[in-house]
Amino acid sequence: MIDLSVFLGLAKIDLGALVDKPTALIPGQQEAATSLWTSPDGALDIGVWECTPGQFAADRSAAAEFCYFLQGRIEMTHIDGTVRTLGPGDAIMLPRGWKGSWKIVEHTRKIYVFLTDPVQG
Repeated sequence: MIDLSVFLGLAKIDLGALVDKPTALIPGQQEAATSLWTSPDGALDIGVWECTPGQFAADRSAAAEFCYFLQGRIEMTHIDGTVRTLGPGDAIMLPRGWKGSWKIVEHTRKIYVFLTDPVQG
């Protein structure tokens, strides 16, 4: 039998206390996250993240990331200057190696899926 994992109410799930965002470009920006499921080899992590308005640097050198936005609005700027505005119901795939910045325009919540190399045991 296949074991199914079901996640309900992700737009309102408690993520715990907001903490300072380490990659914030202006002090005071905060974030919270919780992992919902991680693959046995540690390569796949699915969770929920939220962040307060501000701007931060993003580097996906170590992992690819899929994002599905539940609430808020962001402006994502690729290192080449390409800008994408995303909000509720939008999704984006950031391939491994993507670099740029995120401007959180409105308090944002997303579902994330990170794909990294398997953890060596």
